[in-house]
Amino acid sequence: MAELIEGVNPTRMELLKLKGKVKLAKKGHRLLKEKRDALIMEFFNILEEARGVRRRTESKLEEAYKALILSQAILGGIKVREASMAVKPLDGVEVRSRNIMGVKVPVLEIGETRRTLIERGYGIIDTSAQLDEATTKFEEALRAVVELAEIEKSIRLLAEEIESTKRRVNALENIVIPRLSATVKYIKMRLDEMERENFFKLKRIKTTMESA
Repeated sequence: MAELIEGVNPTRMELLKLKGKVKLAKKGHRLLKEKRDALIMEFFNILEEARGVRRRTESKLEEAYKALILSQAILGGIKVREASMAVKPLDGVEVRSRNIMGVKVPVLEIGETRRTLIERGYGIIDTSAQLDEATTKFEEALRAVVELAEIEKSIRLLAEEIESTKRRVNALENIVIPRLSATVKYIKMRLDEMERENFFKLKRIKTTMESA
């Protein structure tokens, strides 16, 4: 039998209050289960999307690093480093959020990453087409990295919320509702006992009065 709630008086008022709590707890349990199931479905949808984004990001980074290695072989590491220090920084990433079943997940927006040779800032006379190619590929990879960061952060936040919701569902299912229900049953039993005791008391009083 589930543990009873301590300090509860076996009165009809308390019984009504506890019945209301049982009803509310069962409703909360149902809603939380629905939320958990919806979150799990959304989690797996995003997880499937993340696999494609991750593969695309890895592919673009691999291409970019291969192009960088080739440009270093042609120009030399020092020249490539000097060119990289002359590159003008891109605008920052704008961070917003959207709501998924009560979970705020990030939305990362980055401006245009592809730039012309002039916009990049390094000299075009003493560099090479291989460096331009490497720069172009890193610009493409940057957008993929931002997209991957957004989706992987969303996955982590959803996973945390799913775990939290599961704990609340389990607590209601295994602790709260059983304790409330057991206490309601106990109060009903005590009220029935008290009613029988009062009935017999009244009966004895009536018998005593009639025999007097």
